[in-house]
Amino acid sequence: MANASRLIKKYPNRRLYDTQTSAYITLADVKQLVLDSEDFRVIDAKSEDDLTRSILLQIILEEEASGAPLFSSQMLSQIIRFYGHAMQGMMGTYLEKSMGAFVEVQQKFQDQSKAFYDPKGLGASPELWTQFMQVQAPMMQGMMSHYIDQSKNLFVQMQDQMQQQARSVFQNFPFPGAPGGPPPGAPPSSSASSPSSGPPGETGKK
Repeated sequence: MANASRLIKKYPNRRLYDTQTSAYITLADVKQLVLDSEDFRVIDAKSEDDLTRSILLQIILEEEASGAPLFSSQMLSQIIRFYGHAMQGMMGTYLEKSMGAFVEVQQKFQDQSKAFYDPKGLGASPELWTQFMQVQAPMMQGMMSHYIDQSKNLFVQMQDQMQQQARSVFQNFPFPGAPGGPPPGAPPSSSASSPSSGPPGETGKK
């Protein structure tokens, strides 16, 4: 049977109580749980509302203000613009899948690097690991650029597919402005013959 998530309760005085250790903890302790890949959940002590996302956002806010931010102002502005947008849900899924793929690549890279620099499994020193990362920095930047280009191309292809599907769905809709339909202000189609007109070549015949 799988272990239940570690439960942390938040009280009105903003204190966090870890039910597993029966002790109050700080936001730094919660951050350490994240770094240790601990499965946990934060709830309001009174209402039992789930506050996990709120606490994680607080940790991100503190990290962003620490002098080594991960997000640029431009990126944050772009993320904000997606709130309330028709593609908000799709963007959230896209970011989550992209992050998962990047973490998987990063983990494989670390495993291979440790095996190369620490074949006996004794643990490479932090100094050796730092030197290794400095040497590998250009290669990592190249891998990142390639990964970003692939992600961008994938998203553009997804957009094109959605537009094509929209055109195929709405092409039979006569109202102006529909994808694949007439532009706004265009006169209605005159493909049908008027009731007074006869078959081709019969005009004027009695």
